Amino acid sequence: MKTIKVENMTNNNYRLIPNQFIILNPEGVYFQSYKSIIAFKPVKGKIQLDKFKWDYSVTTGRYRNIFLGEKKKETVKKINNGEYELIDLN
Repeated sequence: MKTIKVENMTNNNYRLIPNQFIILNPEGVYFQSYKSIIAFKPVKGKIQLDKFKWDYSVTTGRYRNIFLGEKKKETVKKINNGEYELIDLN
């Protein structure tokens, strides 16, 4: 049986952030904001962002940036140069 684990994201003080989740499974790691999958870091292959929700709100963007370890400007550059893939994750 493959194990899937869901955790709340934590802030710099290690406090749980409501409605922001990290989902770990054997294929990779997902970032979910509220009920929407925003990004997926696969074990192999390109990082995938949801084409409709990756930049949904300021709050989603803040936690997406933490998940990806970069600012929005870098994310947009990686989308434009094909390093990241925009797909329907929901």
